[in-house]
Amino acid sequence: MTLLSYTKALNRALADALADDPAVCVFGEDVGAGLAGPTLGLQQRFGSGRVVDTPLSEQGFTGLAVGAALSGRRPVIEFQIPSLLFLVFEQLVNQAHKFSLMTGGQAGVPLTCLVPGSGSRDGWAGQHSDHPYSLFAHAGVKTVVPATPSDAYGLLLSAIRDPDPVVVFAPAAALGVREDVTVPLAPVPLGSARVRRAGTDVTVVAVGHLVQDALAVAEEVADSVSVEVFDPRTLHPFDWTALAASLERTGRLVVIDDSNRSCGIGGEILATAAEEMRLIAPPRRITRPDGAVLPFALALDRALQPGRDQLRHALHAVMKHPS
Repeated sequence: MTLLSYTKALNRALADALADDPAVCVFGEDVGAGLAGPTLGLQQRFGSGRVVDTPLSEQGFTGLAVGAALSGRRPVIEFQIPSLLFLVFEQLVNQAHKFSLMTGGQAGVPLTCLVPGSGSRDGWAGQHSDHPYSLFAHAGVKTVVPATPSDAYGLLLSAIRDPDPVVVFAPAAALGVREDVTVPLAPVPLGSARVRRAGTDVTVVAVGHLVQDALAVAEEVADSVSVEVFDPRTLHPFDWTALAASLERTGRLVVIDDSNRSCGIGGEILATAAEEMRLIAPPRRITRPDGAVLPFALALDRALQPGRDQLRHALHAVMKHPS
């Protein structure tokens, strides 16, 4: 049994990918020093030709990575701050994502974007606290948000091996999570959800680090409500079959999602469930407010994020409707 941290799991996945496939390379700011954590020690092991410190030009090295992928490499780009994705959105969505579609599969872009520390970090304020996974899911880019160290390892490894661009959001609030690993680490298929806790009354779909909050609340209310905690792991493609199976058991749905309310993945999950799945009560979603920009003040920062109190309230609300 090994106690594995989330950041170390990302580091191990990168190391294993670099060791297994000479086409894998890493680009990013300060990746040689490993300042964000996932690339620590990799440049010393694999050399500066494969773990490449780049200038402060996200558009420059993202373009370089897209070209490298088209030339047969499997680049991984580390973005230290999630809002940097806004600078390269056109390159990722309009170029890398569409190459294989527009060439009938003749050209592929096996590119992975890793965001270690997406979402809020205490006091990082408005331009450093975004969680823009819904944007990439909306655009059809493969999008994953691991909740645990073993999934961080497995999903990142699968992303690197995938023939298409994949964006991996590692939530800041999950980086401190540690897990007892009793079996060998292995790739986790993209598009495969996992039920973290079985239940019969309510399905809670929790994205990323909020899985830990959902599990804690489920334990707190276990005497009165049987909560099934559903971890989608991949937001696009989403495992709708697994969600439908969960709702067949429970008939009630709450989604807790750390992105803005309008056009967020939480709303999409509710809409699809309402259209196609079994519901015996109106579903609820817990998100950041519309257009939320997290402030510097810590109390205000936390007040805008979805939390356990909101989840408890939503569970009691959906349970008012009899089966």
